[in-house]
Amino acid sequence: MRMEQICIRLVKLDMLSSIRALNRFPSVIRWCGQRPSHRRASLCASDLMRTNSPSSLKPRGSVTLSSALCLRSRSGVNTCITAVRPPAEGGPTRGFHTSGRLRGLPAPLIWMVLKPLQKLMAIILGRSIRKWWLALPPNKKQLFREWTWRRRWHMVGAGAGLLLFVSLCLLTHLDESPVTGRTRLLVFSRESFMELAQVTAEAYMEEFKDSLIAPSDPRHQVVEQVVRILAERNQDIAEISAVPWTVHVVDGPTVNAFVLPNGNVFIFTGMLEAVADIHQLVFILGHEMAHALIGHAAEQASLSHVVELLSLILLTAIWAICPRDSFAVLGQWIQSKLVQFLFDRPFSRKLEAEADQVGLQLAAKACADVRSGPVFWQQMEIYDQLKGEPTIPEWLSTHPSHQNRVRQLDRLVPEALELRASCDCPALPKGDPRVIFHQTVKLLLDNAKKQEKITQDEKNEKERAGVMLPLPQSPPVLTQGSQPQRGGVLATSALLSK
Repeated sequence: MRMEQICIRLVKLDMLSSIRALNRFPSVIRWCGQRPSHRRASLCASDLMRTNSPSSLKPRGSVTLSSALCLRSRSGVNTCITAVRPPAEGGPTRGFHTSGRLRGLPAPLIWMVLKPLQKLMAIILGRSIRKWWLALPPNKKQLFREWTWRRRWHMVGAGAGLLLFVSLCLLTHLDESPVTGRTRLLVFSRESFMELAQVTAEAYMEEFKDSLIAPSDPRHQVVEQVVRILAERNQDIAEISAVPWTVHVVDGPTVNAFVLPNGNVFIFTGMLEAVADIHQLVFILGHEMAHALIGHAAEQASLSHVVELLSLILLTAIWAICPRDSFAVLGQWIQSKLVQFLFDRPFSRKLEAEADQVGLQLAAKACADVRSGPVFWQQMEIYDQLKGEPTIPEWLSTHPSHQNRVRQLDRLVPEALELRASCDCPALPKGDPRVIFHQTVKLLLDNAKKQEKITQDEKNEKERAGVMLPLPQSPPVLTQGSQPQRGGVLATSALLSK
């Protein structure tokens, strides 16, 4: 035993000296797992093998193998410790790969491609079941009903088991929303949507390549500075600090802005013209960044995916039960509208309201005047009325109405002001933008009413002046030596024409 302990110590000292001689470069430990059969296994200094040949391990790339140590134990398992010297600085570096890396399609993109095919398969299956049932003779239909009734409890048990399995799958995909801490369902991971966002960003860049504003443009610089301030002042949120934010300003009249999950910010010049000041711009960009950091796209796609899978069962039943294809098409249309108005649009409005809440918090931490947030939506309401756009009921829209957004933000403003005060921001002016906006709108309406009244008075005066004029008379018959009689403007003009 003492001899073995001495051998082990010698091995350790030799290993340490070898690694130190290599300037403590990273090492790779390789378990060989070979059992020698031609000799007795022992652990001593005489069995220590040291090689400086790189032939035992050939990595791909420019990694240089410097030294390897192999130990053989009594159990016959060989342990090889290989010290690997990395390449010189500036040289190419690659890891160990047996084959080239393949980049697969993002899961959400695959689902979007397969979504129409799933509906088509459900329609074909339901229609096939209906035709099969109609082709059965009456006696076989009766036998099938009796067979189903005898096995009704088996079917109930199978349905309960399937429901339990689906419930467990949904429970294992629950996640906590950043910032708000809300429990939500995430079928698709954030990483998958990052890959999809990169593909989407490339498509948008190709679409807007001829209308993108140069980075030297003052409008681009303003937006870039606002995004930078929002990101710097909210570094405590991991989803913001982990994303590189990139700004793209599109020259177009559309009043819109959006942010992809990978940090690509797209804003149209129409939105820059719609905001009244820099504080409203901070709020709008904070709202769009809130969508990205919370992962609303992944959340909405997850819910849509689950609802779509469940609706496939109903779609199959519709095409199987309806006696005609026309009735089945009508039932499918009704089903799609019910899903749209009962699930998709209410959930979209909920996410928009949450983005307003989180965006207001981001703007508060960026030292913006959060009182300007409600004012923006009041401006948008007046803008829509001036354009003559029809007012859509909220339950038909994917976004909350302007009035509901104003009411919600008014409730959140006091909390946002407290958050802003805790971030060592400069004091706000005493004038509340909401009060100033209401006073301005009232003044404009009063001036418009006065102008309308003046216009109406002038119109009435003209009408009264027209009544006081004498009625036109037919021109008199002139006799020799007689003088024309003046009977009004029309009569005089008629006489002059003669």
